[in-house]
Amino acid sequence: MKRIAFAAMCLFLGACGADKMKWVAVGDSITYLNDHQNETGERVRKGYMTRVVEQLPHLEYINKGFNGWTATDVAGQIDNLDLHSADLYTVFLGTNDWWRGVPIGTPRDFTNNTGNTTVYGAFRIIIDKLRDLNAAAPVILITPMQRVDFVYIADMKNNAYGSYKDKNGQQLSEFADAIVAIGKLENLEVIDLYHQSGMNHENLVRFKRLKDPGTGDYRNFSYPDYIDIPFDPETDEYPYPPDAVQMTYDGLHPSDEGYQIIASMLIDKLSD
Repeated sequence: MKRIAFAAMCLFLGACGADKMKWVAVGDSITYLNDHQNETGERVRKGYMTRVVEQLPHLEYINKGFNGWTATDVAGQIDNLDLHSADLYTVFLGTNDWWRGVPIGTPRDFTNNTGNTTVYGAFRIIIDKLRDLNAAAPVILITPMQRVDFVYIADMKNNAYGSYKDKNGQQLSEFADAIVAIGKLENLEVIDLYHQSGMNHENLVRFKRLKDPGTGDYRNFSYPDYIDIPFDPETDEYPYPPDAVQMTYDGLHPSDEGYQIIASMLIDKLSD
């Protein structure tokens, strides 16, 4: 879009005056963790926002990532989030909606503004709020990325299976497709991490370390071999030691390598 290209020119050349351009990044834990590396067990050095502003120094970010939130949560609290007028907005949500079984809804929920009971309806509320704040600012949507078995590094009882199967009859890919469809409806740029990032079930982790059901000994199982192998958070070791880290460090949240891919795709979009 021309507005994004103009913004990128300002960023690279400093042509927009002395004040930095403000970027508000709305999201879930993948955005939140940019400024909370201690909650990754120090496995992440830099999130995607830090990496973007290092390359685009005329841009400064405001982190509006909310740990564990869905798009419907954000929409329901939209007037309480202290959002401000900015020069650029990104919206990176959807993975928690999938896991919590939020209905995707239909494009009619978006066009008819039916409320935050569906993902389509929630995105209507979010986008309308951002446009109320600054109608001229580009809004870039970011789809959820694929995920494998998540185990929280600080509490192994907090775990979830990956997007290789459905949750409540819905595939995570359907949530990504809905966000792409919303982008088309509103003529918004979309970064499709689910389909176009190269981060997929096979490379999100190098392996999952589990007890072999036959021997009881720990073994490193690659995808998809670990899918049906039991994991007991009460007794088992953390299944993703440092050498298991690949595109994610815990099956869900990006590693430095994963965050760099997200940042590069966003920089490329701003440079179109």
